[in-house]
This record gives sequence, structure tokens and C-alpha cells, in this order.
Amino acid sequence: MVTAIILAVCIATALVLIMLILLHAGRGGGLSDMFGGSQLGGAMAGSTVVERNLDRLTVIAAIIFFFSVILLGLRVD
Repeated sequence: MVTAIILAVCIATALVLIMLILLHAGRGGGLSDMFGGSQLGGAMAGSTVVERNLDRLTVIAAIIFFFSVILLGLRVD
């Protein structure tokens, strides 16, 4: 039962992580350009609040994914 819960968390965070990574800005766009971030001066403006929050969410999802994979690897049934 515990293995199924950990596996569900692992799959859910993997999907969330894929979505968050795809939302990140590439060389010339991404989420910030979609919401008008390019009006601030482009690359010279630095990262916006949306991008910083997206970075934080991505790191949190990656940490949760990492620990769920480690727990699945250590789980012996």
C-alpha cells in the first residue's frame, strides 16, 4: 500500500516537473513573454517575479521527485 502511494507521488511529480520545465523560457521567450515580460526591456531586464516563482516551483517539484525515487529504490517488498 505504501509503495503504491509513493509510486503515485512519483508519477504525479514527474508530470508536474515536465510541465514546469516546458514553461521555462528558452533563448527567446517562454512564460514571461507570454504575459508581457518582454516589454520590460528583454534580456537586460533580468528575471521577472513569474520566472523566479516558476524556478522555485520547479526546484520543489524536483526535490519531491528525487526523494520519491529514492524511497521507491529503498522500498523492498
